Amino acid sequence: MSFRSSAEKWKDEAIRLRRHIHQNPELGHQEFETAKLVAQFLEEAGLEVETGVGGTGVVGLLKGGREGRTIGIRADMDALPIVEKTGLPFASVHEGVMHACGHDVHTAILLGTAAALSEHRDELQGTVKFIFQPAEEVQGGATDLIEAGVLHNPEVDAIIALHVWPDLPAGKIGLRKGAMLAAADAFDIRVTGKGGHAAYPHRTIDPVIIAAQIITALQTVVSRNLSPLDSSVISITKLQSNSNAYNVIAGEVQLRGTIRTHNPETREAVPVYMKRLIETIAEGFGGKAEFDYYRGGSPVINDDHIVDVIEQAAADTIGGEAVVYLKEPSMGAEDFGAYLEYVPGAIFRLGTITEEDARSELPLHSDSIIFDEQAIVTGISVLGEAAIRYLNQSNDDESRIALGVATGNEHRGDQHD
Repeated sequence: MSFRSSAEKWKDEAIRLRRHIHQNPELGHQEFETAKLVAQFLEEAGLEVETGVGGTGVVGLLKGGREGRTIGIRADMDALPIVEKTGLPFASVHEGVMHACGHDVHTAILLGTAAALSEHRDELQGTVKFIFQPAEEVQGGATDLIEAGVLHNPEVDAIIALHVWPDLPAGKIGLRKGAMLAAADAFDIRVTGKGGHAAYPHRTIDPVIIAAQIITALQTVVSRNLSPLDSSVISITKLQSNSNAYNVIAGEVQLRGTIRTHNPETREAVPVYMKRLIETIAEGFGGKAEFDYYRGGSPVINDDHIVDVIEQAAADTIGGEAVVYLKEPSMGAEDFGAYLEYVPGAIFRLGTITEEDARSELPLHSDSIIFDEQAIVTGISVLGEAAIRYLNQSNDDESRIALGVATGNEHRGDQHD
């Protein structure tokens, strides 16, 4: 029987939970009430529950009827510091905080998945670990949970997740093998010169001019140092001097920005190129520049075999025609990549566009974006069926290998494109 029927059974409850979470959003590391709601629901569904994991994280454990592997399913719970303008009847009641990235949908879907799978526990050959993660929008959420041991006791053999996506219609999902999302690193640049009167620029060392040259030159790091086939982005997002006067040349300028990469070697090389270029330009103008680089989240590299499991699950629950293969990776980031440094896994896109409201096509983090709640059934269906397939198929394959019977999947688990 398709897991979709179980997802449909929990649809209304999942929507109710989603609306409550949406109306009561909490920022990263502050998801106290959301965590309480999650823990209570999981306990009522008969799961073993651990709270306070890595701060406000919650973990639910569902043990199947037979021993086997463990699959983790992760959802993020935090909101964004945005003033909501959707006008929804369940809009945020917390001024300046909004679930504009769909984490309320993610949490509700995983709760629905936990409830539905708990009714199938006797069919499971293994364990499902439901991971409700805080602080995805700020650094530390995934890392905090990993350091708290979320991938152990029992050991997680694979992990999956989803993310709402306003580029696909509700009812469809987007899959990709290999590189899916980028690493997100950050940097600060401090340019110092010699300030003075704007009428006498020859008596100064103008850090604004130096900063302008640096901004222009940084565009060549990607175009002239990296392969044209390697995708990378360097974006300056802040430019500010220490003067507010019209007639004063500042003595200092600060720059800030982000670096996005997919290739680990490129990730290591880009800040080296940047530092050399920045310092050389500043010195050439008689000034100085300091470059500080901050390593952020890891790239998301989907595992081929786990993507295949998700695709098979989707074909059985929502139909093969609802699966869209994404041609290109995104330069957006997701801290789900931290888990993939330890275990194989995959994240997929969950379509949320509705033809009835153009606001569903707004970009993520928009103050007016809405999500088609019909996507909740799709999410529960695919996550639940994928968990069943991974546990039962993987353990059956393992048993067959022990008996010396070939499965055809022996070498697929660690391949990336």
